[in-house]
Amino acid sequence: MANEGKNKGKKNLLPNKNPRRQNYQMLIILIILSVLVGFMMLNNSGGATRITQKKFEEMYLDKDVKRVELVKNQDLVEVFLKEEALENEKYKELLNGNSTFGFTGGPQFFFKVAGAEKFAEDFSKLEAEAGGDQPGLEITERESLGEFFFSYGLIFLMIIGFFFLMRRMTGGGGPGGQIFNIGKSKAALFDAENKVKITFNDVAGLDEAKEEVKEIVEFLKNPGKFTKLGGKIPKGALLVGPPGTGKTLLAKAVAGEAAVPFFSLSGSDFVEMFVGVGAARVRDLFKQAKEKAPCIVFIDEIDAIGRSRGKGQMPGSNDERENTLNSLLVEMDGFSTDSGVIILAATNRPDVLDQALLRPGRFDRQISVDKPDIVGRTAIFKVHLKPIRLDSEVDAKKLAAQTPGFAGAEIANVCNEAALIAARKNKEKVDMQDFQDAIDRVIGGLEKKNKIISPEEKEIVAYHEAGHAVAGWFLEHADPLVKVSIVPRGIAALGYAQYLPKEQFLYQTEQLIDEMCMALGGRAAEEITFGKISTGALSDLERVTKMAYSIVTVYGMNDKIGNVSFYDSKGQNDYSMTKPYSENTAKLIDEEVKKIVSSAYERVKKLLLDKKDKLEILAKELLEKEILFQNDLNKLIGPRPFKHQTTYQKFTSEVEEQEKEEEKKKKEEDNKNQASTNGHEKPEAAEVDSTGDKPDEDSKS
Repeated sequence: MANEGKNKGKKNLLPNKNPRRQNYQMLIILIILSVLVGFMMLNNSGGATRITQKKFEEMYLDKDVKRVELVKNQDLVEVFLKEEALENEKYKELLNGNSTFGFTGGPQFFFKVAGAEKFAEDFSKLEAEAGGDQPGLEITERESLGEFFFSYGLIFLMIIGFFFLMRRMTGGGGPGGQIFNIGKSKAALFDAENKVKITFNDVAGLDEAKEEVKEIVEFLKNPGKFTKLGGKIPKGALLVGPPGTGKTLLAKAVAGEAAVPFFSLSGSDFVEMFVGVGAARVRDLFKQAKEKAPCIVFIDEIDAIGRSRGKGQMPGSNDERENTLNSLLVEMDGFSTDSGVIILAATNRPDVLDQALLRPGRFDRQISVDKPDIVGRTAIFKVHLKPIRLDSEVDAKKLAAQTPGFAGAEIANVCNEAALIAARKNKEKVDMQDFQDAIDRVIGGLEKKNKIISPEEKEIVAYHEAGHAVAGWFLEHADPLVKVSIVPRGIAALGYAQYLPKEQFLYQTEQLIDEMCMALGGRAAEEITFGKISTGALSDLERVTKMAYSIVTVYGMNDKIGNVSFYDSKGQNDYSMTKPYSENTAKLIDEEVKKIVSSAYERVKKLLLDKKDKLEILAKELLEKEILFQNDLNKLIGPRPFKHQTTYQKFTSEVEEQEKEEEKKKKEEDNKNQASTNGHEKPEAAEVDSTGDKPDEDSKS
């Protein structure tokens, strides 16, 4: 009984798997091959001994031949001996070593002839010479096994291939693998027996999204709390956010926390080559869900079937995806929709989804799962750092400050890379340097120390990166530098500078211009130092161009163009062939963009000319050390002339202030509690007389 209890506790987490059936396919193939080999071995003269025509004539004249058969279309003669002749020693010697598989009917010998007609003439002469009662020549035509396969093999292969294709498409044989079940839903079911182990405690940095989803789970567990006030459960919730932010992880946590059946599948599971299959699978999914209501259905990557209808479709064509979407719309909120089925879906492309799918009644809530801020990243790091053996100096707050813009998946990758790097160096624990290397690995790619670079190229890269560093150091609104390196990384990067952006959502014109100047600092440094430019500024120019066009056409920050934005946030003009402005405006936009970029380049060039001595110091130090950090820049070119706290400094100072306030409040509460305790003890002390003894009852009275 104890063993049974243990086995019950170890349930397989892969839901709804059919019992393992015996796979007879290989057995059938082996049997077919064995039969074919047997036919080839036993087919007619398969076990016969080859002889010459002259030897045959001797046998015939000795009257030992029972039958002679000429296969006309193969120019082959088969010789059958009499039973008493087989006992002759000379024939036993000829047949020795040739297996007849237990068959003595023959043929025992065979030989090839030059031509069937010529042999027939020779045999007539031989028959006349032998005289007496001798067997005549039997002439037949026979099709060999090879010829049979050449004739009919392709048909058999097509039939067998089609059979296995149908089995593969329908999910194997057995009751659930028939061709008529191709419209069945492929959703995986998680219930009380097949429960996911991930809970909301494993999801960090998504506090607002967790609260929204928790409410749905709580409604299913305790509906009376909401229904007594007249509230209804949301019919659907759409998780929207960039890739890697934890949408699927949040859904897994719902599956782990929910006390109701949970169906999970992908949007691509509805897509099939046969017409009508997607719609049939949608209907079957909701049929299963209604049978187990109340329940939750999770559709990952719903944009695979939920794209806006009518876009990119040829006139008169029948779009199978639209039929699937129509079926999904009807099932979610149609004429005969029953309550009890909650739809949870995830996508990183909400702009392409059909508006009918997004309306309330189908998806009542759109839950935004954005990239985490520094507080969220700290919480995510703490989750992923739990299973890692860490050095005492590793600080999750510092790591969070050094990874701005990282999503949850990238943070998990950083932690894993750090552990792998430490293991590669045979360390006992993972320290801060391993995390620094891991962050560089994720941002810039794999370090290539053995890449051969000429001294001239290395010098150009050093001055280019030094130009970025000096420009960013002396521009007020530029992001503070963390590290600059001329070690090649990734596919094409020969060097890179890493900055620490501020956690902000709004940018002013001055900030954008300073960012452009810093990006152009590399090319300006090349021109100042060498009098010529290189192709190394490709990524910088691409970034600057996008920023300049955004200033003019998106954010309305240009005086001549005015407060106008040509940006379509909903993506409705993806397939439009026309621009929303005239040719004159387009020309003016190009002129203003060129003016902004030229102005930024001249500004940073003037800055670097003024700070040329610092540029030289930094470039030479880079050529010597290859990697410089923020502390090195402080020593080499002096402190930054702007008193701005970095994101990490702000975050740590705020945390320290909060901790101090909490400690202060705690001390005040402790003092109040102690004072109240002392106040209750005073009456008891009054009952003690001057001698230190308690007064007796008589003195009290």
